[in-house]
Amino acid sequence: MFDLHPSLVLDEAIPSGEAGSSAETAPDDRPLIDAYSEAVVDVVDRVGPAVVRVETPPDREKRHRGGTGSGVVISPDGLVLTNSHVVQGASSVRLALADTRTVKARVLGDDPHTDLALLRVVDDVSLPTARLGNSKELRRGQLVVAIGNPLGFESTVTAGVVSALGRSLRSYSGRLIDDVVQTDAALNPGNSGGPLVSSRGEVIGINTAVIAGAQGICFAVASNTASHVVSEIVRHGRVRRAFIGVAGQTVPLPRRLAVALGLRQAYGVAIANLEAEGPAAKAGLQTGNIVLALDCEPVTGADDLVRLLGGARIGIETTLTVIAGAALKQIVVVPTERTAEAKS
Repeated sequence: MFDLHPSLVLDEAIPSGEAGSSAETAPDDRPLIDAYSEAVVDVVDRVGPAVVRVETPPDREKRHRGGTGSGVVISPDGLVLTNSHVVQGASSVRLALADTRTVKARVLGDDPHTDLALLRVVDDVSLPTARLGNSKELRRGQLVVAIGNPLGFESTVTAGVVSALGRSLRSYSGRLIDDVVQTDAALNPGNSGGPLVSSRGEVIGINTAVIAGAQGICFAVASNTASHVVSEIVRHGRVRRAFIGVAGQTVPLPRRLAVALGLRQAYGVAIANLEAEGPAAKAGLQTGNIVLALDCEPVTGADDLVRLLGGARIGIETTLTVIAGAALKQIVVVPTERTAEAKS
């Protein structure tokens, strides 16, 4: 009987070319890719049935040529969110559902300043719904999914990430829309009015615009702004706003400055633009000032400023707490009612 040399046993146990391969093997990315795919599929399964195609007929009297876009059902009684520029003043709208049914809807309210419109289905039907989420919880890099009808291709799904938050975008009325979400999820004409959805299956934006000639620079109106618009239209039939003449964006407060001023909040709204004859400019607010509070109500994002400047503040003295330079300052503003001509 012969004993095998240990080196021979080792050579037989490890096939040629595989010695040391365990240390050099690349990580297996398949579980991550599968998890990403499952997340997108889950979002589409949950929200896809609530996405509709919005069709408006031509109207010669109103010089409306008709058109198509997307929308999303947000309540069981048939409330549908879409873009203002999709309905363009139409009074009657037809909706094509994901299950191939078509229903009629009427325009409850149209707000060009935020490029949002609210529709109500008039037919007696049961509709799947999607839930509006809290856009303030979004983070850059977060996975998002866009669902809509780009270029007429129904129920199209694209995925990407949140590229930036707190952007300002000029609406079709000429006014700056604050707190806009930027994403690289591919959008095309026809996606307008459709939902931008988080991995939780919550609508965190209403897709509104694409920059022509750009790659992966697309925008959605934040869901918190949409929630405010829906509430106003349901209650008043329109969005009543107090106007102070500013455009701003959400910014983090410099840590040293926040500590020096004894501030607990981490964000404020930096004034990017002032209407020359607006109430804020007349009261002494300046570009670069950071708004922290409005009548002692914290302002931690541009959506807070939009929400707090409701119709009830029109003509009422309102105190803005701002950072001016390196100091806190109180500025008293008297808002006016926003008119159709108001740009900011």
